[in-house]
Amino acid sequence: MSMSFDRYMRDMIQPMRDELTNLGIQELTTPEEVEAQVANAKGTALIVINSVCGCAAGQCRPGVAMALEHAIVPDQLFTVFAGQDKEATAKAREYFAPYAPSSPSIALMKDGELVHFIERHSIEDRSAQEIAAELTEAFDRVCK
Repeated sequence: MSMSFDRYMRDMIQPMRDELTNLGIQELTTPEEVEAQVANAKGTALIVINSVCGCAAGQCRPGVAMALEHAIVPDQLFTVFAGQDKEATAKAREYFAPYAPSSPSIALMKDGELVHFIERHSIEDRSAQEIAAELTEAFDRVCK
């Protein structure tokens, strides 16, 4: 029996999705979901662009998990998966101008405006603890 490529990819990446959704982060899989949640978001929102790369596994997702243990966190938590939910990811990236597309990446928004952004190049050479420290500093500054 052969498995379809799409099913294989879904099965392979599900644990990567679960790392964030198990933290209470809502996964957005369509452009319509992104538009409905992000365009009208009041207060603060964290949006994680997830991916299959090593820096997402070793630094980004663990850094986000550590940051969400902080006393002050964003009101809303969202994620899209680059390379899998392509249209949803493209829609989310529309809110991150002037930053170029980057996976993984982390956006912090307040009342629909981007206020802090961590690009891939600021993730891949840093530890999860350093990423968590940057996020918690941003949470303290923006989410009060």
